[in-house]
Amino acid sequence: MRLILLGPPGAGKGTQAKFIAEKYGIPQISTGDMLRAAVKAGTPLGVQAKAVMDAGQLVSDDIIIGLVKERLAQPDCAKGYMFDGFPRTLPQADALKDSGVALDVVLEIDVPDSEIIERMSGRRVHPASGRTYHVKFNPPKVAGKDDETGEDLIQRDDDKEEVVKKRLDVYHSQTKPLVKYYGDWAATGDKAAPRYAKIAGTGPVDQITAKAFSALEG
Repeated sequence: MRLILLGPPGAGKGTQAKFIAEKYGIPQISTGDMLRAAVKAGTPLGVQAKAVMDAGQLVSDDIIIGLVKERLAQPDCAKGYMFDGFPRTLPQADALKDSGVALDVVLEIDVPDSEIIERMSGRRVHPASGRTYHVKFNPPKVAGKDDETGEDLIQRDDDKEEVVKKRLDVYHSQTKPLVKYYGDWAATGDKAAPRYAKIAGTGPVDQITAKAFSALEG
C-alpha cells in the first residue's frame, strides 16, 4: 500500500495515519521527520538542508525529493509507505511524479472549515503534563483548570482561531489544488496514476477509520 494522505490541519490525519500504518505494516513519512533524521545523520542531503535552514530559508523541492527517494530505499518501505503532509504544493506533486515514485491511492480526509475551527480553537492544554481538553468535546471538571492539579489551562498559539484560519487559507491555496491534480491524472487513464478517494472526517474515530480502510481497499 503506497499512499498520500491529504486533508486540512486538524482533520485527524495523524490519528488515522497511525491506524493505517499499523494495518498495512508501512511507515508514515512526513517531510519534517525526514529532514530531522537526515540532518541528524549528517547525510549529504541533510548537510545541504541544514545549511539552507540555518540561513532561515525554505528547503528546496529538489532536496525534499532527494530525501524522499533516500527514505523510500530503506527496508521498512518494502511493503509500501504513507506520505503525510507531502506533497504540499503542485510543484512538489510534479517533482514526485517526474521522479517515478509509485503511488496506489491518494486519500483525502474532508472536514468543513467551520468544524476544524471549532475542534482546534476549543483545545486547552495543561502545559506541565501535556494533558489536553476541549471546551465542548472534553471539558475539564472546572472551566479553565486541570482536573488533576487545579492549575490553569492554556490555549496554544497554534490553536487560536485567527491562526487556525490562516493555516486553513494556506491549505486551500497551496494543498487543496492537489485534489484536482490527482483527480485529473487518474481521469487520463494513465496506469501510473494513483486512485483518488475521499472520505468525510467527521463523526466517531472508529467510523472514520472504517471508512478509510474501505476507501483504501477500493
